[in-house]
Amino acid sequence: MKIALFGNGKMGQLVASQARAAGHEIGVVITSSNGGALEDLAGQLRGHDVAIDFTVAAAVERNVSACVRAKVPLVEGTTGWQSQQDAVCQMVVEQNGALIYGANFSVGVNLFYRVVAHAAALFGQAKDYAPFIEEAHHAQKRDAPSGTALRLHDFLKESMECEIPIAATRAGSIPGTHRVGFDSAADQIMLTHTARSRAGFASGALLAAAWIIGRTGVYEFSETVHQVIADCQLPSADC
Repeated sequence: MKIALFGNGKMGQLVASQARAAGHEIGVVITSSNGGALEDLAGQLRGHDVAIDFTVAAAVERNVSACVRAKVPLVEGTTGWQSQQDAVCQMVVEQNGALIYGANFSVGVNLFYRVVAHAAALFGQAKDYAPFIEEAHHAQKRDAPSGTALRLHDFLKESMECEIPIAATRAGSIPGTHRVGFDSAADQIMLTHTARSRAGFASGALLAAAWIIGRTGVYEFSETVHQVIADCQLPSADC
C-alpha cells in the first residue's frame, strides 16, 4: 500500500513505523504546516491507495473532504468529532467516497465491545445490577469521556434501561484502560481492557486501511471488525 498520513504525532509516527516494517510505503505526511488549501491538500493525496488520520477533531471534516475530492479512501482514527459525524458521513456517501472510522482501532477493544454487549444482555435480564464505566488515559488526551467509553455506553444501553455513569481520568502516560462494571448488593463483576501500548491501535488502523481499498461507503470499525479480520491477514495488515 502507498499510504498518506495525516499527523506526525505519536500515533502517526507509530503507524508509519509499522507500515514500513510491513513493506508499505508512506507517500506523504500532512501536518498543520504543510496542508495548504483544500484543493492543494487533495492534490497531495492523489496517487495514494489510502489515507490514515490521527490528528484532532477540528481537522476531521477538512481531511475527509480532501480525501473524497482525491478519491482516496480514509481510515479515521481521530476521536471527539461526534457532533460532525452525521454531516461528514453524509458527504462521503453523497460523493461516493470511502471512510472507515472508529472510536478505537485496537482489534482487542473491538472484540471487547462484543463481550460487553453480551454481558449487558445477561445482566439486563437480571435487573438487580447497576452498570458503570471507568476509563483512564494519558494527560494529553483531549476528549473525555473517551470515544471508546462512549461506544461501550452505546452497547450497554442496548440492553440496560438505566443511567450508566462514566468516570474519566487523565494522568501521566496511561495508553488506555477501560472497565465496565455491573454492581449489585450481593456482588460486583468487572470487565477490563488494558492497552499496554499504542501499537494495537496502529496495527488495527493498518488492517482497516488494507480492507477499505477498493470500497465505497461509510463503515464503523466495531461493526465490521470480524469481516475485516476475515478478509485480511494479521499481523501484516496485508490483504
